[in-house]
Amino acid sequence: MTLTEQQIKVVAFDADDTLWDCQTWFDRVERQCGDLLRPWATQEEVSERLFATERANMELLGYGTKAFTISLVENAVRVSKGQLSGDIVAQLIQLGKGLLRFPTTPLPEVERTLQRLADDGRYRLVVFTKGELLDQENKLARSGLAPFFEYMETVSNKGKDEYVTLCNHLDIQPDELLMVGNSFRSDIAPALAVGCYAVHIPYHVVWELEKSEEFPHERLQKIAHFSALLPILSVYR
Repeated sequence: MTLTEQQIKVVAFDADDTLWDCQTWFDRVERQCGDLLRPWATQEEVSERLFATERANMELLGYGTKAFTISLVENAVRVSKGQLSGDIVAQLIQLGKGLLRFPTTPLPEVERTLQRLADDGRYRLVVFTKGELLDQENKLARSGLAPFFEYMETVSNKGKDEYVTLCNHLDIQPDELLMVGNSFRSDIAPALAVGCYAVHIPYHVVWELEKSEEFPHERLQKIAHFSALLPILSVYR
């Protein structure tokens, strides 16, 4: 049975790098950090060690800008062997804070597609994202997309349990939910595992901790452009 034959009731969208660009801003800060640490290490070494620091901190700090900023400073202290000046620490903190304010301009075709889905009226539209609650709420507000969604849920991690909880909260069965996102690890694999449908929209940059093996599935479709979601949901007008 194809997706268009199903009675999909809810379309859930990931936020970062699905509705707006996010990862390129983090990558830019990572490069700026490398510039500040040039006396002690190469850009490649800084990035490699930062990833290891983020991964080690994941269990305690989770995902999000604040966790990234702590890892940024911790890694810088380690790379410089404690020689980091207070001025550089302050600059790193400001780089991290800047990630709480970057423009969340909708990606191409996003606003028009959401408007078409809203006008069609057959689907409830929600945002299902992970990270820090206030940061994610602020990004949605800055994007101007909030009026399209009836609900937003921000979780610390997107696994099978979180998808089941989301379906229960929305009072639907898993096969009545279509998850749309860029991360195969967070948006696609766990959604499919609990019986949801999924549409994968890869983004041109992927955070190292979101990389995973992809696989085909009868409940999965992969698209290159956001507006390609419309014919999948039989929205043509």
